[in-house]
Amino acid sequence: MTTILVPAVRGFDPLGISGRSLPVQAALLLFGTGVLALASQISVPMVPVPITMQTFAITMIGVLYGWRLGALTVLAWLGEAIMGLPVLAGGSGGLASFVGPTAGYLVSFPIIAALAGYLAEQGCTGERVVKSFLAHLSANMLCLAIGGAWLGYLIGAEKGLALGVTPFVLGAVLKSALAAALLLALARRQTSKLDL
Repeated sequence: MTTILVPAVRGFDPLGISGRSLPVQAALLLFGTGVLALASQISVPMVPVPITMQTFAITMIGVLYGWRLGALTVLAWLGEAIMGLPVLAGGSGGLASFVGPTAGYLVSFPIIAALAGYLAEQGCTGERVVKSFLAHLSANMLCLAIGGAWLGYLIGAEKGLALGVTPFVLGAVLKSALAAALLLALARRQTSKLDL
């Protein structure tokens, strides 16, 4: 059997990724970068940072793929952006995105995918809906902290907080609740299949 990227022992593994071959995992990685590119286009334009579904997709990929493959998928997507592919919010890409106002958020993305995936592997997902919500919210708040810190460095701490953190807190709560609800439904569906 081909070597796999993720360990064979995992708790929550609804896609069965832990037992998949390397080529299948590579295909899932590419599929994940496409999902991230699509989620980036679902946005509400704001200045200097738009509201997107990126963080929702990133934490979900971390949970569904596991922390290793989830983080690798996000890194591959960011690599596509660095090469100039239009995979970020508003169809942007290129090196400028990694030094401008959104750079801190971009840097945080693989970290929050890994965090969400790690917490899911520790049991913070599925039927444990409150823990799942808190895991996603923790990842989202870490993203806001890193992104807001970079923005604060560029435009001042007060403005960075006002423009790069505060407007996104409610969205982080709602995205975390949606993720927890979807993962609960997925866990129940998986359990009902096992009972058959």
